[in-house]
Amino acid sequence: MSYEPPTPPANLPTEIVNTLNESDSELLRYVATYAEALAEHKEREDHLEESADQEEVEERPDDLPDEVPAKATITIKEINDNRYYYWQWREGDKVTSKYKGPVNPDE
Repeated sequence: MSYEPPTPPANLPTEIVNTLNESDSELLRYVATYAEALAEHKEREDHLEESADQEEVEERPDDLPDEVPAKATITIKEINDNRYYYWQWREGDKVTSKYKGPVNPDE
């Protein structure tokens, strides 16, 4: 029985397709994990930029620490199979995070 390899997306550059086709399955799994994490990071940055660009200032939440700006958003990070809330905001070109607390699985 012969299996056909998957067809790459049309907008994926040829040099990336060639590199991936030459890689073994273990390296491809590492690439997939990294690509997913990188995509999530870039989406968070885009979201933070959009939030920072909004002109209206929202009311400061009661549980927002003094050192965290009102424009901060809450994100969830997974570390060692545990999920945690972090305040996250942009300072110029840098994204800053501050620990908020563990995610309650009952919520």
